Order: sequence, then structure tokens, then C-alpha cells
Amino acid sequence: MTDEDLSVSFIRSLCAGEIEQSVLFPYPVIGPAEGETVRAVIDAVDSLLGERGEDFRRWDGAQEMPAEFVQELREFGLFGLIVPEEHGGMGFGNMAYSRSLQQVARYDGSVAVTIGAHSSIGMRGLKLFGTDGQKERYYAKLASGEMIAAFCLTEPEAGSDAASIRTTAVEQDDCFLVNGSKIWVTNGGIADFFTVFAKTGEAEARSKLSAFIVTRDMPGVSVGPHEDKMGLRANPTTAVYLNDVRVPKENLLGPLDGGFKVAMSILNSGRSGLGGGCVGGMKSLIAHAGRHATERRQFGQPIASFGLVKQKIGHMVVDCYAAESAVNLVAALSDQGYEDSSVEAAIVKIFASEALWRSADEALQIAGGGGYMRELPYEMVVRDCRINRIFEGTNEVLRLYVALSALNDVGEGLREMAGTLKGVFDDPIKGFGMLYRYARRRTSWATGLPREKGSLSKVHVALRPQADVFEDLTRGLAAMADRLLRKHGRDIIGKQFATRRMADVMIDLFVLAAVLARVTAAIEGGGAEKAAREIDIARILAGQVKNRATRNFRKIDDNDDELVKGLAEDACERGSYSWDVV
Repeated sequence: MTDEDLSVSFIRSLCAGEIEQSVLFPYPVIGPAEGETVRAVIDAVDSLLGERGEDFRRWDGAQEMPAEFVQELREFGLFGLIVPEEHGGMGFGNMAYSRSLQQVARYDGSVAVTIGAHSSIGMRGLKLFGTDGQKERYYAKLASGEMIAAFCLTEPEAGSDAASIRTTAVEQDDCFLVNGSKIWVTNGGIADFFTVFAKTGEAEARSKLSAFIVTRDMPGVSVGPHEDKMGLRANPTTAVYLNDVRVPKENLLGPLDGGFKVAMSILNSGRSGLGGGCVGGMKSLIAHAGRHATERRQFGQPIASFGLVKQKIGHMVVDCYAAESAVNLVAALSDQGYEDSSVEAAIVKIFASEALWRSADEALQIAGGGGYMRELPYEMVVRDCRINRIFEGTNEVLRLYVALSALNDVGEGLREMAGTLKGVFDDPIKGFGMLYRYARRRTSWATGLPREKGSLSKVHVALRPQADVFEDLTRGLAAMADRLLRKHGRDIIGKQFATRRMADVMIDLFVLAAVLARVTAAIEGGGAEKAAREIDIARILAGQVKNRATRNFRKIDDNDDELVKGLAEDACERGSYSWDVV
């Protein structure tokens, strides 16, 4: 694979109507050697967590994970999944790590987030940006769990807007003097290794952000009490306070004033772990819902025989397979060294977290009144999984990022076109060549004429109808991006209803592409008959995606956006609902 190949972004190219099949095919799998180690980890997780259901519910009620259990996690090596083998870890890539975390999440969300926050974000900055000296000093302790890691970015006035943080780091001789506080720090109560972000320039200079390794034993570091949370209650989430903490200069993580890139890289790289956790949760819910539906009888027959119950479980299976397909693909992009898969990583986080939420809601509904009671696992799963749509970037903000990143690429092309039009007579060969290419692209969006990079030719012939749907919708997406920029210009940044619709189309298309690639591999590996159910999943998903995308295309010009915003503005101004009957 060439450097040029690794610079490709599948989804950003898609918005120009180009399908980069090299990203999808062949669908990635974990290699034999690493796969053997992953299977050993899965067996260990099953052994450790398989019979602990009552413990998990008790710890949830007590809002505490016993120290002796955390010690078991250490002894099983679950804090060393991504640490290189030479430092005592397992050296997993993102695919293997995501699959391992998936297995943990099948049993308990609090345990999964304890391990995930350590590896996905807490120590991820060290892995991505750490110096050899930093890695030599901390890797072994992190692998063994002697040090548990946490990620300290969010503050009372800085959530999704990471650049507005108030914590400061002032350079003094051989150290930085760090002052500030962080909130909602996952693992805060048990962590000894903190990745901390602080301003290293003037308070108003939004770009002057740096990352630091801070350890609990540094004077001035303290943590608050455990937060009383809706879910994930056994994980010790706390505030972290930094009062005149002298952080050695060698603990600077990444370049000075480069903290924003460090933070975004950590979050992007770690999102396949969160996605894996969501997939694990969905698989557990499908198993619970299937057993309950088979055993629960109403009107003289199992409720599993009722069409509406089958519909719920069937859609849960489609969501799970789709999420797993996309999660694996994005993890593989990171393992293969793709330069920028940040948009795809954001898509995975959005889709997987929302698919898990739908599955939790439907599984509880299948369980009926019993699902609302604490003796069954559903209400706890609903509470635990709700945070996934918020942390590591809210899904609303990530949708804007997904759409605006692609629109920026399209906008650059339009600006280039504008420059060409001005100079077309100065260089007519170049100018008319570009005009011709652009006109041909626009014609293909409208008519569906075949063109280079405009087809999914590597999809198995059994999936040709679904590939046709994908290709048609890809042309529609490209036309949508072109239309939105021509309609709104620079104002597109403030048109959040429009960008959300575009993001939803992009999300659906990426997930459908991942599924088509995976099912193609299944057919080629075992034949169409063996992959029959997977083909059914692709057919169902393609139909869903087509319907949703068609609605979003229709609303580019025909929508009620301003009416909805007017109602919201009225409610905010009045501070209440305005139409009480009495």
C-alpha cells in the first residue's frame, strides 16, 4: 500500500461522488497470531466475568467496584491490552483491542469503561505522542495496572468546546506550574496517571493548549468524591484538582501548544474501543431478549412467535451487525496506518452509541414490566449506555464535524472552480479541462452515468441490487453537498439542521459500505447459502438507508426548519410551554 493510498478518506471522497474501494476491500480480519491471543483474552474475560451478574448489580447499587476485583483485572492483564509486548503488555492493535473490550462489555458497562478509559483515552496520548523516555518510565506500570490512567479534558466551562478550557500551565525554569480543575474524570478515583490539558499561552488564546502527564503523587494533585451518576455507577468518576502542581518539562506530551491536536488524535484513535464496547452491549441484549421472548408465554404461546417482537429482535440484529462491521473497518484503518480516519471514527461513535441505545430500549420493551424492575439487567443497561451518546464528543457536535469536514473539501473544489472561471482565458486548456470534469461530475449526479471511481464493482454479484442503491445514494450525497454550498455559502456553518441531514446520509452510507464489504467476504469465504442471513441483513439495511437518505435529500429545500426553530425560541423566551388547556 502506497503513501498515496494511506492518505485517502473514504467518506470525504464519497461527498465528491468518488468511491474508494481500496478502503473497503478486502474486508479486514485479525491476523492468525494476534487472533490466537485475542481468543485467549476472550476466554479469560469469560472466566473472570461470566458468573458475576449479581456482583455487578450489587456494585452498581453501592456505587463502588471493590479493590480486590480491580486487582483481579490487573492480574488478568486487562490494563495492558495496547501496551507493547516489550513493556509487559499484549501489544494489540485497534481491531484486537476493540474485540477484547467488546467481550468485557457483554458483562458489565462499569467494568468495560474502567478498562476502556485506561487504554482508549487515559494512556492513548502516551502511545501516540510519548517520547521514548516517557514510555520507558510509564509503560510497564500502566501495563500491569500498577498505574491506572485517566483523561482530563472536560471542565465546568469546557465540554465539546475543548479550546475554551481554563486550566493553565505556566512555564517556570525546569517545570510547568499547573492550576485548574477537571470534572467527570472516568477512573478519577483510582487513577495514578492523568493526561491533563492546560492553556500554555494567554488565557484568551484558544489555540495555546498543551498536554501533560500528571501523576497522583505530585504535590497539589487531589480528587473529589465519587460522582452520583445515572449509570456506570460502579466506576469511580470524580473531579480532579490541580493546585500549583509542578509538572516537569519532560512530562510535556506532544509539542508545546499542540494540545488540541493531541486531544483530537486521542479521541479519534480511541473511538473504536468505545464502538467495540457498544457492540458487546448489543450482543448481550440480543441474547437476553431472545431468551426472554422464547421463555415468556402470553395468550398460550411464546412471545417470540409474535410478529412485533420478532421485528424488534430482527432490527436489533441488523443494528448490531452493522455497527460491528463499521467498528472493525475503522479499527483496521488505524492499524493499517491511514493518515486521517477521523470522520470515519466519528461516524462509528455516533452509529454504535445510538444503535446500542435503540437495542437497550427495545430489549427492555420486550421484557415488559419485568424489564423495568431492578432484578433483571435491562434497566441497568439502559442507564449505563445512555452516556455513550455524550462522552468522547456529543453526537450532535460530531455530526457537525462529519458534515462540515466533507463540505470543506467540496468548498475547496468550488473555490478552485471560481478561480478557474476568472482565469479561463489565460489558460484555456487547463480551464476548460477543469470545467469539463466538473460538468461531467454534475451530469453523473443527475443521471447516474457510470464514471471512474463511481461504482462498487468489488461487491459480490449477489449484493448487486444493494450496491446499486449505494451508488445512487452516493451521487445523491455529492449533489446534496454541492447544493448546500451553493444555497448557503459560508453560512452553512450555522445551518445545523441542513448539516445534520447531510451527516446522517454520510453515516448511513459508510455503515452500509462496511456491511456490503463484510458480507462480500462472507460469501466469498463460505458461499452464498452459508451467508444467507448476512445477505438478508444487507438487504434490510440497504432498504432502511435508502428510505432515510431519500427523506433527507427531499428536505434540502422543502423543510420546516425555521418553524421548528421559532417554536424553540418562543419556549426559551417564555421559559415554559405556552398552551395549557386550563
